[in-house]
Amino acid sequence: MLIFDADDTLWENNVIFERVIDEFLEWMTHPELDRAGVRAVLDGIEAANALTLGYGSKVFLHSLGECVARLRGRAATAEESARIAGWAEAFAGDRVELIPGVAETLAELARRHELLLLTKGDTEEQQRKVTASGLTRHFREVHIVAEKNAATYEELVRAYDLVPGSTWMIGNSPKSDILPARSAGLNAVFIPHDHTWVLEHDELDPADEKVLRLPAFGELLHHF
Repeated sequence: MLIFDADDTLWENNVIFERVIDEFLEWMTHPELDRAGVRAVLDGIEAANALTLGYGSKVFLHSLGECVARLRGRAATAEESARIAGWAEAFAGDRVELIPGVAETLAELARRHELLLLTKGDTEEQQRKVTASGLTRHFREVHIVAEKNAATYEELVRAYDLVPGSTWMIGNSPKSDILPARSAGLNAVFIPHDHTWVLEHDELDPADEKVLRLPAFGELLHHF
């Protein structure tokens, strides 16, 4: 069984958030903080909100508004709120940009193995992206969850009667894909992405032989 992450593993995602953040940092000047300082404040707000509100563009836009309020020492004005709301357009639409090699690689892997899709975030938003990807037919099931931790993977093991030693989690996030899967006894494939969200970064054990590191998605065909 091969379990796949979605955002920034199958299709581009965080680069869209980063484009909006670049515009936000250009706009949100502060008398004492430079761009890096403002970004650090935003990262802290996002980390806190992820724990209580979850993930996705709606939570992200909420975090931008909270960042404005914190930096300005007051609630966002109607004009500021309208500007933030305008960034919602960046996440709208019914198209996703597949990462090179994904479509053909999944098609071949689906002929050889059983595949599951496991993604976290807002259910409606993630389902829209899954549908837009055109990849659903390759997966036995699609799971959209609020969080990806060891308990999430353990539940999949129970639900599908998986053998952990022959099950692989494939993704770009050390925090959500690799480390919790390994904690649940699964093998993992780490495919780094240049724009992985900073809050998904974490250290991997270089001596862990159960983690396969690949430079590109298409390389999976040489191992599975």
